[in-house]
Order: sequence, then structure tokens, then C-alpha cells
Amino acid sequence: MDIETDGRFGNKRVHNRLGPGSGGAPSSTTGKVCNFWRAGRCNRFPCPYLHSELPEAAAPPKRPAGPGGNVWRNPNSGGRGGGGHNRWGRGPGGGSGAASHRPPDRPCKFFLAGTDCSYGERCRYPHSYCISDSITMLTLLKGHEKGVTGIALPTGSDKLYSGSKDGTVRMWDCQTGQCAGVITMGREVGCMISEGPWLFVGIPDAVKVWNMQTAAEMNLTGPTGQVYALAVASELLFAATQDGRILAWRFSAATNCFEPAASLDGHKLAVVSLIVGGMRLYSASMDKTIRVWDLATLQCIQTLSDHTDVVMSVLCWDQFLLSCSLDQTIKVWAATESGNLEVTYTHKEEQGALALSGMPDAQSKPVLLCSLNDNTARLYDLPSFSDRGRIFSKQEIRAIQMGPGGLFFTGDGTGELKVWQWVEAAQT
Repeated sequence: MDIETDGRFGNKRVHNRLGPGSGGAPSSTTGKVCNFWRAGRCNRFPCPYLHSELPEAAAPPKRPAGPGGNVWRNPNSGGRGGGGHNRWGRGPGGGSGAASHRPPDRPCKFFLAGTDCSYGERCRYPHSYCISDSITMLTLLKGHEKGVTGIALPTGSDKLYSGSKDGTVRMWDCQTGQCAGVITMGREVGCMISEGPWLFVGIPDAVKVWNMQTAAEMNLTGPTGQVYALAVASELLFAATQDGRILAWRFSAATNCFEPAASLDGHKLAVVSLIVGGMRLYSASMDKTIRVWDLATLQCIQTLSDHTDVVMSVLCWDQFLLSCSLDQTIKVWAATESGNLEVTYTHKEEQGALALSGMPDAQSKPVLLCSLNDNTARLYDLPSFSDRGRIFSKQEIRAIQMGPGGLFFTGDGTGELKVWQWVEAAQT
């Protein structure tokens, strides 16, 4: 097998070594296809390269995925957690823990970089930020000078908020897509969430709070270092900090402010992700563990240690906990008869996984969006992990936020904010 690299355009093509062309195609002494012919501008005669595409190699027969279909059986209908037949990862590309790939597997690198592509409409690579028939990009919002670390769309608001490492929070008009205002934080924004009328922004050593209805503003102190994640549950605000603690505040109607409530200690390194499911708070840390906290007692009831590198993100879906890590895996956790969580499925990626987000597609089917450290994000059906496409960006996607009406938002390391829409897949 030969790997041909076109130095001018950076495109790599892999060919099987074949003999002379057949079926009227010109013979070739190299067994390779002419790049200039592909571009429609070969003027060599005779040309030493083929002026026809090589036949595709026969694909190896696929191994059966085993008994059962792609439909997840709700554990409430019989059996619990990891018991019974495991239907995770049974879709195309899911059985082996890796999604199938169909060329072209990337968009044009010149389009992605924002430069002119000399091939124009003849370019063999798509001029698009995604390869999927299920989503479309609506608009690109530019303004941040550094990476986007948080996105929030407060309930009932006509403004989209984004926080960045450039030390600002930007407000975007949802009708026009224009920036409607900039709040200078003075420090890098580590994360951002909204709950009802409240907007919470994590920065080093503090959490900034705004009430979008009353314009009240608060500054919650206590964190040491950057605040990487925030969550709200049981009338408590939780902040994941760089020193490994999770701080909690409770809103007091009497004083109309948030008052310190607890400090959840246990992680040895920074906590980078929080998610609430049922009466549990789940925290992911750079110490390679996930801790499970009882919201009634605020005590740690289990520590999950199956990942071998930093656990970057956690997500609750139905009765399951999903986690992703720089160890290049997405793990699905389910409760056993004893109530403890155990891994019921591991999906393998080719790159470290950075962030997880779940959302319904245009048919209201659950889809998982997972960003990777190769500047892409993968879309998977749940629970089959069937490949639904990929999103591409100039730098890593660290912020993902679901919106109403099939909308969702992604923010990357360059500061670009993209607005996406789920669409009905074309009928075949």
C-alpha cells in the first residue's frame, strides 16, 4: 500500500498497488491516479499516471453484532443496571467500540482555516463545518478573542450568553445574531450556567451571580483557584474548584443572597465537571476518579476509578451515568443490585474525549455529542453508539449547550461560537 502526500495541498490519499488500468483507462507505470487529472487540469500526454479512479477494494465481511437489536430496553421494565442483556454499542460502528468511517472523512482544510481553496467548487472535500445529514450550521458568532468556556441560554430570555478565557461575557441577540453587550470580568471565565432567572459565572477564586429579572449582582467567595464547573440542585449551588473541593451555597430568601452551606472534600486534584441525576451529584476530576455524592447528606457514597486518565466530563442519561476521559474512552455506568455503579459498556475513541452533552434529534431520539482533542466532535445515537456524523472546528470544542427547538451551540478554543440546528434526515 502506498501513501501519496501532495505537499502543496496537504491531502493524503491511500491506494492499493495495482497493475495497468483496464476498461480503456490509460496505462500507468506507477499504479497511481494523476492528481492533476483529478483537478481537471492535466496537460501531459502521455501521462505516466492513471486518468481514472482505482477500483475500491472489497470490504471484509462484517461480523454479526450478536443477538438483539439496536433498541435499548428500559431497565424499569425488568432487571436493573448492568443485569440482563447489554444493548449498549450494538449499532453500526458501536459493536467494536469505534464508529465506521466513510470518505471523505474531513472537510477542506483551507475552508476550515478560513482561507481560499484553489479548487473552489471542484474541491473533493466538503466546504462545511460538519459531515452529517442530521444537522446544519445556522450561523457563526465571532467576538471572543480566546477560547469559549461556557454557554448559557436563560429560560425566557432572548439573549444567549457566552464566557471566554479572554475575561469577558458576551450577550448575543437571538433574533439578529449580533453582540448586544460585553461584560468585562477581568479574569478568565472557567464555566457558566443558568438556572431560571439566574446566571452563574465561574472565575478564579469566585462565582459571579446575576439575576436577569431584577438586575441583582452578587460575588460568592470561597473557591481557591479557577472554578471549572457549576451545578444547581436541591436549592443548592455547587462549584467545582481547582483545589479539588466542591463548594455549596444555599439561597436565602430572607437575605436575598446565597450563603455558604458546605464543602465537599475528597478529590485529590481539580474537579472539572459536575452533573446532577436523581438525588445524586457526580463529580469528575483530574485525579482520574468520579465521586458520587448523596444530595440529602452531602456525603460521598462511592468513588469510581475505572478511568486511567483525567475524567473530563460526566452526563446523566435515563438510568445511566456517562463519562469521558483523556484515556480515549466513553464509559457507561449502571446501578447493580446493591445500588453501586459499575461499567456496563466502554466505547473507545481514537483521541482523548473532552466534553459530553446529550440532546434529542429532529425525531426526538437521544443523541450524544462528544468533543475530542483532535478539534472534532462526534455525534452518536444512544444507546447503540451508531455514528451520526462529525463536527469540525479550528481548535478544541470545550463548551456545548442545548437550546430550544432543536438548537444547540458549540464554542471552540479560538473564541468562535457556532449555532446548530437538527434537521430531518434525507430519505434514501
